[in-house]
Amino acid sequence: MVKLIKLEPIGQETSVETNGNLLSVLLNKELDVLKECGGRGMCATCHIYVKDGMGALSPISRREQRTLGVITSCKPNSRLACQARVLDNGVTVELPPGMYVNSLQDIEALIGRRADQDMLHPITGEVLVEAGKLITRSTMKQLETTTSFKVGEYLTQTKDA
Repeated sequence: MVKLIKLEPIGQETSVETNGNLLSVLLNKELDVLKECGGRGMCATCHIYVKDGMGALSPISRREQRTLGVITSCKPNSRLACQARVLDNGVTVELPPGMYVNSLQDIEALIGRRADQDMLHPITGEVLVEAGKLITRSTMKQLETTTSFKVGEYLTQTKDA
């Protein structure tokens, strides 16, 4: 059976089959979602906020709870879109503002420009570069010394729940 989903802040409605995950909805709408871990619930790149209808989604698994625990922008209404399956109508979701960064090279290409939006760490959701801030070589040096981008290593060491 088809269930309706509302996407904010773009104000669109879309549908998904019962027990379909929210990640498939977001990808079908070509929204900025990375799925760095391949939809296994181990990264933060499909982190969303459920504005309405949390009870219409599948329960949070232990793996999802662990991953949400390391996301710095996590709120009580946070979910991972890859893990949240739609069971009933009435779900409204919102993507956190910002762009997830896979590597320092993603930022390096933007040296000399202002960040259009917050640039976020792919595992923790931590803001690496704030929107409107100038990206400089010193910004890159600071990120190199304070931030570890070992996403692949993190994913291979994480055990399935």
